[in-house]
Amino acid sequence: MHKLITRFRSKLLVFLTHYMALPVLRIIRSPQKFPYTRKALRQLPEGTLGNELVTMLDKKNLELLSCYARRDIKHILLQYNTTGEGEVCLQCFMLGNDPLSFPVMATVLYGIFTMPEHWGKFRKAWHRGKHFQPIDGWQWFTLLHQPVHSLINKRK
Repeated sequence: MHKLITRFRSKLLVFLTHYMALPVLRIIRSPQKFPYTRKALRQLPEGTLGNELVTMLDKKNLELLSCYARRDIKHILLQYNTTGEGEVCLQCFMLGNDPLSFPVMATVLYGIFTMPEHWGKFRKAWHRGKHFQPIDGWQWFTLLHQPVHSLINKRK
């Protein structure tokens, strides 16, 4: 039963973000266009952030969505899984670290109301974001050629 609930929550979160919020956000704000294709990312040296990004997308059977590429990079650098729980943890981190935004608040509230068993992880992620260097100004797409292990170690 727990697996069924977990699967349902994840599918609902994907539906709400990809099919409800994303179309609205594309109208409200114009995200920075992602300058790479999957093929170009595969050509980057093994171990670089860009190569790790396409490897993660392949393993998780996810699309490369130009408006979500920055978020997917955050999953890698901040080491939060791409599961429903991991997505809410990432957004809790962002709530602690960044200026408030509607997508962050919506995801955090979704997690709080539907995933009470993960509240401790969400609080830990928020606390980590609060005490982490501000990431709002990072030039996400310029990091793609750098080794992912050094980026993770540098930003801890």
